[in-house]
Amino acid sequence: MSVQANGKTPPQAFSASPFQSRSDFQNACCAILDPLVSHFTPGSSRIKIGSSTTRFDEGGAQIEGYARPLWGLASLLAGGYEYPEAALWREGIINGTDPESPEFWGDIEDLDQRMVEMCPIGFTLAVAPHVFWDPLTDKQKTNVAKWLNSINAREMPNTNWLWFRVFANLGLRQNGAEYSLSRIEADMDHLDTFHVGGGWSNDGPKSHHQMDYYSGSFAIQFLQLIYAKLAGDFDSKRAEEYRSRARDFAKDFVHYFDPDGSSIPFGRSMTYRFAMVGFWGALGFADVDLPAPLTWGVVKGILLRHFRWWSTQEDIFSSDGTLNLGYSYANTYLTENYNSPGSPYWCCLAFIPLALPETHPFWSATEEPYPSAALPEIAVLKYPKHIIVRQGGHSFLLSSGQACHYPLKATQAKYGKFAYSAAFGYSVPTGSYMLEQHAPDSMLALSEDGGEIWQTRRLALDARFEEPDPNGPPVLVSSWKPWPDVEVETTLIPLTGKYENWHLRAHHVHTGRDLQTSEGAFAIYGCRSDNGRMLKPMTGEADEGIREDNLSALVVSSAGAVGIVELQSTIAREGKNVLADPNSNLIHGRTLLPSLQMNLAAGQVCWFVSAVCALPSRPDQKNWQSVWESKPAIPAWLEKKMAQN
Repeated sequence: MSVQANGKTPPQAFSASPFQSRSDFQNACCAILDPLVSHFTPGSSRIKIGSSTTRFDEGGAQIEGYARPLWGLASLLAGGYEYPEAALWREGIINGTDPESPEFWGDIEDLDQRMVEMCPIGFTLAVAPHVFWDPLTDKQKTNVAKWLNSINAREMPNTNWLWFRVFANLGLRQNGAEYSLSRIEADMDHLDTFHVGGGWSNDGPKSHHQMDYYSGSFAIQFLQLIYAKLAGDFDSKRAEEYRSRARDFAKDFVHYFDPDGSSIPFGRSMTYRFAMVGFWGALGFADVDLPAPLTWGVVKGILLRHFRWWSTQEDIFSSDGTLNLGYSYANTYLTENYNSPGSPYWCCLAFIPLALPETHPFWSATEEPYPSAALPEIAVLKYPKHIIVRQGGHSFLLSSGQACHYPLKATQAKYGKFAYSAAFGYSVPTGSYMLEQHAPDSMLALSEDGGEIWQTRRLALDARFEEPDPNGPPVLVSSWKPWPDVEVETTLIPLTGKYENWHLRAHHVHTGRDLQTSEGAFAIYGCRSDNGRMLKPMTGEADEGIREDNLSALVVSSAGAVGIVELQSTIAREGKNVLADPNSNLIHGRTLLPSLQMNLAAGQVCWFVSAVCALPSRPDQKNWQSVWESKPAIPAWLEKKMAQN
């Protein structure tokens, strides 16, 4: 097969790192920081990277650009590295907190985005005071303390945001400045009410069910561990509790990572990218005693391989070396209304191991591979209601029950899909008209208006695990009602052994109205290897292309093979490969979506039983054709259930 005759994005220094040693990691951190220097305002209190906007003010967005890289810079400095440009960030905090400066960050208001950025600022003051506090004059220290302290009198969202006030106070406390111990204690007591068990916490009150990367690396678990280290001298009991929670959480969280270093995208804020591994570095920062089968070599390997995977995603950078909004490439469809051009730099918290000395076990241990042999290939995670599958060269999860409690953009895509894949990512809608814009991968989409607007699962009612087969793994069951007179019960079924590259989805549909239906498998890169043009129908001995028939749809490309088939020969679902709108998928901008389509009449009760096949492209990839042609059957227990309904 010839090499595609298209150009590539020029690689940045970050992408050239081998990510083997502490010095590699230091250089990679500098490679993230260096391109920001030319984007400072004259007084260095803001960084303007791009021109897209957010729900909050432009000043807040540019303060975000200044503050979020501090996660990496502070860790770099705490570990003894001398970074000359750190003086610019120090000048920024001086001018930003000075009410007489033209670059003053402004007074803090209720629910102010500036509160979020107080968290990396507080962390920086705590771990790198020799650069950010000690050189300041008394007046400058007073300004910094007054500005950070002002958060204590303001209203905050009842979410992980409360951690940001804690860290503003911790930064002041570490330097002997005025702070509020009572506010720390009150916020910590309330944050602990979010904990539900097994180390997992909701991102807010238990009235809703939302456990994504914020529960681990983006905020809660990560900040709990940093707190355990920084507050251990006055809150030792809670510090040990957080270490204990981290040990429990680690045994679940390890399943979200693929042996190749990638992770399973799920939930919101995917533009934070390699912040996903922040938890693993925080274990080292907090000196947690690791639970089996984890060792420091294993933890180090998870983190470094994750960075190596991101080093292959060269389109995460703009031409000037700054990070863009998106996941594997620039893409604002997946972003939230709080994502400014500086938002992606929350990823810098993953550089936390740089605060550790070379002698720490995290760095002194020999990197070990992912502990596949010591972990089950199918893991049932009670609290997030996920079944994680890692077999056949594919890591993915089956999901039920989660939902965001506020009107998040593309919320049904980020939390409501049936499956999420490390290899194929997930897709978000690009608009609200026609199936191509909805791009409903790993969803059953329903339309009552001839295919213009499509409804999918957003709220899962009574989501639960069941064990219908004593010799097989548990399944996930949930009901959902896109309209008052339409009810769907969905059962998600992992498979093993010969069918390790398959999973099943059974849907029992009751409809009170005429509907069109379309169920998608995973979305997959849809272009030819030789010239980059869209795939065509597969002919002869071709090793890539598309297939469609009256019961199935299949796409084979350089990304692997994905297909979907209806297992009931009496159900006339037509296979179709939907050309999803460009930029709908997180990983590949041009995708096809193997789908099954069928119309239902008002009053109809129907079962759909879909088998989804997915083989990522890997050096050791098995022959996709033999896997595809050996389709699973409907389990006996499910046939019995279908006969009774």
